[in-house]
Amino acid sequence: MATAEDVLTVSGVAALGSAILDEVERAVVGKRDVLTLILAGLLADGHVLLEDVPGVAKTLTARSFAQVARLGFNRIQFTPDLIPSDVTGSAFLDRESGRLIFQPGPLFANLVLGDEINRAPPKTQAAVLEAMEERQVTADGVTHQLPRPFLVLATQNPLESEGTYPLPEAQLDRFLLKISIGYPSRADEVELLRRRLQRRSDAVTLREIVDGDEVRAMQAAVETVHVGDDVLEYAVALVDATRKAEACEAGASPRGSLALVKVGRASAALQGRTYVMPQDVKDVAVAALAHRLVLRPEAWVRGVGAADVVRRVLSEVAVPPPLTDADRSLVAGG
Repeated sequence: MATAEDVLTVSGVAALGSAILDEVERAVVGKRDVLTLILAGLLADGHVLLEDVPGVAKTLTARSFAQVARLGFNRIQFTPDLIPSDVTGSAFLDRESGRLIFQPGPLFANLVLGDEINRAPPKTQAAVLEAMEERQVTADGVTHQLPRPFLVLATQNPLESEGTYPLPEAQLDRFLLKISIGYPSRADEVELLRRRLQRRSDAVTLREIVDGDEVRAMQAAVETVHVGDDVLEYAVALVDATRKAEACEAGASPRGSLALVKVGRASAALQGRTYVMPQDVKDVAVAALAHRLVLRPEAWVRGVGAADVVRRVLSEVAVPPPLTDADRSLVAGG
């Protein structure tokens, strides 16, 4: 029997993606571009780090996506006393059978919100990031597969450093995207307040648009999106330029090139296109690359940030010419 994964097309991804975003935007007002980028990261089967000040709907965003996509959801509040088994799970001895039984931890969910991940000690951070990479955890020598899809939305507050353990660059690299939600515009904030008054409750009830199987089908459809050699070369040129940037001690690794292509494909699919354009890569470059750069100390002194470096690279690297109508017809048909 055919499954949703067998029949879902790129146009189907665009339709479902639009419906998901419409529903999530009922809770998170005025952040369509940010929500689209987060959804693209999730459809690219990647994990997303939300770095922003408190109160800008980081937790609400994660909960909303989980509710609308009908995904199993767990929230982990990271604290300095959290140990790896608190999040991965542990085995206990069953007295009746005399066997060790594994009790899964909160990582065993489709969508996990890791709140303030930089408050966890390094050993716990490493356990979470290993699970993100391998999609499995090991306890007492036994490997347990995590459910699919398995996606992590982690948050951290960039303004508060007391009692935190900053994520090392090698671990930041595990996140497909690093995104800032930002404050709403004045008009959007007024609309947010108006909606709160109308519903007479803090809670926002959202409709379920898809389920876990359909999310996997959307991810599979993204894998069919065509990426031409010109786009591949453009992605590599951008990453290579970060390695040569004067402000960088270390540029993005090949994982950065993969991130550009993966999220670029998801971005194209959400727009209903069966092929990636250079603009898709440009649109996701800051979120996909900035957190992978290691800046020289003098760059920080001059007030140059990693996002500034990526934006400069985008302005300097030549963009491939647009596809001709014949090329578009070819990739759309193939």
